[in-house]
Amino acid sequence: VQLQASGGGLAQAGGSLSLSCELSGRRVRDYGVGWLRQAPGKEREFVAAIKWSGDDPLYGDSVKDRFTISRDNARNTVSLRMNGLKPEDTAVYYCAAPHSSHTYFTSWRWYHYWGQGTLVTVSS
Repeated sequence: VQLQASGGGLAQAGGSLSLSCELSGRRVRDYGVGWLRQAPGKEREFVAAIKWSGDDPLYGDSVKDRFTISRDNARNTVSLRMNGLKPEDTAVYYCAAPHSSHTYFTSWRWYHYWGQGTLVTVSS
């Protein structure tokens, strides 16, 4: 499974950005996908994850009610809509998939395939 994240950039506090993750490879529609982030000097953090079917999204506590993850299996893409951005959302955002199909997790440690990351900067 290969993943390619895009859409990062600069936003003001309270603003919005959307990230996109393009999946390629064998049976990518059978894989759950997560968004994880890492801020400078901090440990990698779970943001959101979605099932292979597009159901049952999961969110980290710090982004719940502000971020929305969605999936378009016809286009092999997973999106992350980020509203109400805060300066503490500044980080490199990664999309990732677990080693096994039909799984998804709330810990970054269980993700095996990683995209290259896209930087999100939120100014106050």
